[in-house]
Amino acid sequence: MLRKAYVPGVAALLAALLTGCTGGSGGGTPTDDANPGEAGTATAAAQPGRYRTLPEPCGAVGQGTLDSLLPGIKEITDEDQREKAYAGEATLTYDTDRKVGCRWKVQSAAATDHLLVDLERVVSYDNSVSDDSQAQDLFAALRAAADLPEPTGSATADTAESTSKATSEAGSKTGSKTASEATSEGRSTGTSKGTSDGSAGPSAATGAGAGSGAAEPGASSSVTPSDLQPRLLDGLGDEAFLDDELDSSGSTAQRRTVTVAFRTSNVIVTIEYEEQPAAVGVVPDSKEMQDKARKLAAQLADALAG
Repeated sequence: MLRKAYVPGVAALLAALLTGCTGGSGGGTPTDDANPGEAGTATAAAQPGRYRTLPEPCGAVGQGTLDSLLPGIKEITDEDQREKAYAGEATLTYDTDRKVGCRWKVQSAAATDHLLVDLERVVSYDNSVSDDSQAQDLFAALRAAADLPEPTGSATADTAESTSKATSEAGSKTGSKTASEATSEGRSTGTSKGTSDGSAGPSAATGAGAGSGAAEPGASSSVTPSDLQPRLLDGLGDEAFLDDELDSSGSTAQRRTVTVAFRTSNVIVTIEYEEQPAAVGVVPDSKEMQDKARKLAAQLADALAG
């Protein structure tokens, strides 16, 4: 009789233990499910930039382009000297995977021309910042250092022609400054970011023609047509700008420097094109120099895209 009473008691104890184990198993489910959620909150590493290498800079500019940018190169009679002039000189760099450059200097009877091409591949060492984002920040610093004129509410490329026929009316509606007003403040007004040709609308200086040309003694050669002012550029890489500076200090010939810089993914390209006429009183043609520099920039952008 005692054994019959003991067996049911053991069965009850086992049943209680099994019930407790089942409840514990169910209670552990949320903890197990929480692990995948915690792992999913981890931040993925930023993507690397498109470019892992850089082109050889001295070979990146074709001979025909050098003939256009450096007219004196064709005046060199010595074949070895001419070949050396075409070859250019690589700039000093300690990491050709990150930064390369090449410069050319050619003197002619009319002027001395300088050309510099600089390429920088930006790499971010922060896993949370992509190479492209790092390149954007660096390019923004370059643009800020160029001190481009502030964009105004001037006419866009589509309406520039009609606006130029009504200069006074458009000026009153948009509130944009004329070139002469801006020049009196120290620097002419820049261009709108959205314009395709960099046109900043009408100005009194527009009638001066495409370029400055030879300046007459005492003439106001510092006034540049509004569509040639330093500005942002469209259709060149991911972002681009152009700067144009005329150094008229001293009694020597005036030296003009045109800079075109653009970014494509994590590569920043800077072109500096400088000309100093041999004769005092001659001003380098702004439009001609800008056109040449922009053409070279487009060629380099196409080469990188390919």
